Amino acid sequence: MVVDKPGGMTSHDVVARVRRLAGTRRVGHAGTLDPMATGVLVLGVGRATRLLGHLALTDKAYDATIRLGSATTTDDTEGEVIATTDASQITDDRIAGAVAALTGGLDQVPSSVSAIKVDGRRAYKRVRQGELVTLAPRRVTVTRFEVVATRRNAATVDLDVVVECSTGTYVRALARDVGDALGVGGHLTALRRERVGPYDLAQARTLDQLALELTVLPLAAAAGASFPRRDVDAPAALDVSHGRPLPASGGGAGPVAVFGPDGALLALMADCDDGLARSLAVFSA
Repeated sequence: MVVDKPGGMTSHDVVARVRRLAGTRRVGHAGTLDPMATGVLVLGVGRATRLLGHLALTDKAYDATIRLGSATTTDDTEGEVIATTDASQITDDRIAGAVAALTGGLDQVPSSVSAIKVDGRRAYKRVRQGELVTLAPRRVTVTRFEVVATRRNAATVDLDVVVECSTGTYVRALARDVGDALGVGGHLTALRRERVGPYDLAQARTLDQLALELTVLPLAAAAGASFPRRDVDAPAALDVSHGRPLPASGGGAGPVAVFGPDGALLALMADCDDGLARSLAVFSA
């Protein structure tokens, strides 16, 4: 299920709502969104929850708004303002240079209020309890960071941006780092996820729409969109259904969706070092 998450809800809130709509507790999500963010949130319902842990969802796309001229404790509007600096004299050329410097491979320090665990506890929980949290840099890739509109106010500058990036990239941290590079501070005021992996807003439904009609992507279609496909004949399908290995597909260690001759999803399998492909999850039983 692809949900267009509203602002003000956590990803877990969305899961709880869909559990009620679907009449099952077997609902999970992939690719968490912050409460202030809206847009694509991928959920698994029923047997599809077994797909979630294997989804790579390695590339994501966002529309966002960055405000230059103030920094906050959370790098977004939910935090307290900790510094303000007049940004009215920052030129478009300087902005373009700061954005360009944050494109490509980066060692990004995540926001301190992220869900990353520090000694077994979420960083944001430590911060909210008054602890000072400093997270180690993580290697991320920003393939596109583009300013599409600039709005100048009395002492602040709002940038509407498009970001395409690898999983693990924090757009809030990009907002913070652009502001720091320009010496005026910056934070995120809006964030909308347009796409995660192969799923985009064209496939998404709001919670109100789902309340009227519970629209789900069939399991076979979801697997076919998310993983390389391998079609097998009837004897091999029987082996897969009983959890037996197949000759390696040559597709590498990542999951491959295996389909029977009738087009039904049989399993997720991965090649092993011994020349065999073994099941990660069997769906045909």
